[in-house]
Amino acid sequence: MTSERPPRDENVMDLQDWMKREGLVDTGGEAKFRIQNGEVLLNGVTETRRRKKIRRGDVVTFMDRDFTVDFE
Repeated sequence: MTSERPPRDENVMDLQDWMKREGLVDTGGEAKFRIQNGEVLLNGVTETRRRKKIRRGDVVTFMDRDFTVDFE
């Protein structure tokens, strides 16, 4: 029996990872704090799950600015 992982979906990313990658926060810890503190909106709704999967075209609002998700 092999324990193969399912293929990674290249069209999604964790919210906290995206925020760090885009430079909206300096560390993963800061992203976690900001998300769990209710400071982040995803498509107009407060999102408190740091591992929430986001997709291209989603809109993240942070510090009163909107950011459209795009990644390679």
